[in-house]
Amino acid sequence: MKKGKILLVGFGPGATEHMTYRARSAIAEADVVIGYSTYIKLVQELLDGKEVVRKGMTEELDRCIEAYEQAKQGKIVALISSGDIGIYGMAGPTYEVLFQAGWTPDSDVSVEVIPGASALNACASLVGAPLTHDFCSISLSDLLTPWPVIARRLEAAAQADFVVALYNPKSGRRTRQIVEAQRILLQYRSAETPVAVVKSAYRKRQNIQLTTLAEMANQEIGMLSTVLIGNSSTFMRENLMVTPRGYANKYDRLTGEAKNGEQAGRSLTMGLMGWHACVRRYLRENPESSLREVSKHFDAPLGEILAAISKSQVGDAAGDILALDILQDQVDAVLEAARNWGQLRAVVRSESGAVAELLLNAGDFIRRGDWLNLSNAHFHLHVDLRGIVNGWFLKHGDRQIGIYFLDDRGEAVFSLLLVKQADTFDTGALQHYNRASEQYGQAAPQIDEAEEEEVNDE
Repeated sequence: MKKGKILLVGFGPGATEHMTYRARSAIAEADVVIGYSTYIKLVQELLDGKEVVRKGMTEELDRCIEAYEQAKQGKIVALISSGDIGIYGMAGPTYEVLFQAGWTPDSDVSVEVIPGASALNACASLVGAPLTHDFCSISLSDLLTPWPVIARRLEAAAQADFVVALYNPKSGRRTRQIVEAQRILLQYRSAETPVAVVKSAYRKRQNIQLTTLAEMANQEIGMLSTVLIGNSSTFMRENLMVTPRGYANKYDRLTGEAKNGEQAGRSLTMGLMGWHACVRRYLRENPESSLREVSKHFDAPLGEILAAISKSQVGDAAGDILALDILQDQVDAVLEAARNWGQLRAVVRSESGAVAELLLNAGDFIRRGDWLNLSNAHFHLHVDLRGIVNGWFLKHGDRQIGIYFLDDRGEAVFSLLLVKQADTFDTGALQHYNRASEQYGQAAPQIDEAEEEEVNDE
């Protein structure tokens, strides 16, 4: 019997001029064409002489099973989808069905995935250039994905300043999801952020609405709509939505000379190899700034700021701040050494802004299993040491001396700081602290920036 084949065909927005040559030839090659009834209508002119199997909106797995059953009979089956069949399309479910049935690539049924222009870039092309920089797509459909997962993805994308494309934004029964998405995004984005709502791109009922994030949920939105939400740099001009690529970060007036300190074909001064130096310069120029203010300024975890400080060297210091890394396997030793530091101040901050500052004597903390208990007659503080990845010795001139313990995200779990008496640190405590920092602290390794590979990716 002839070997069967499943062709997973993404045919783009729908108009034949936007189909790839391979998509058209795959449909022509097929004995059987399977698809959602709307998709079948979009390619009707290519189906003469074909066996056509129409399935409803909620019958995705039925389409996959039907395709496999037909292919096992030696037929060439085109399972079609608009857009790209691998982006919220039928490619994934088909492979899931095949693997569950025991299929392997060496079996009597071969599989080919044929890409097509997705709704995301088809819609973007109609409104300008909103996807020129980093972007992500998120489906608001909670039919198969729990809402907390969707909300977490929305928050992460918003916080990271991605341009966001929303698929499945609203249906007859799902009307609140787009409102909730708007609420989450507005926590991190300006209300004036440009938004495009594109319905049925390149089809007969195409409709484009240009609006703002504040007004997004008030637009006419349905299952045939894709919503494109700009990032902090996206702008709207002449009814075109554009996200800059970033040339203005390096060049004057885009086509001018490179800005001071920048080089064509090389990473920005705020690139991977250089941004720590920018942190140190900022601290030199802003000596009164706290570490948390610096962390907020650079939108970076506290651990990255401390790492930048630890790379200080002659001619490139971080003002009067010094930091030394404490490896995880040395945390116990450092805590034991801290028993000689006299009176201490334990500081704990919540993400929402509450700060607890607790005065204790160095002997007030006890290690019990994975927990560090800091307690006296006035308070109890319990710290799960399993959440601590590393720590830092920190000296900020004569303002602050102590240790910071961080989690795996580089955020502070808590800190232990020496306490001043009569505006000075106790000499004995300071000597013990210095001895511990010399024994257990280490500076971050220096990286030779001259070794950075030159890549012309502009």
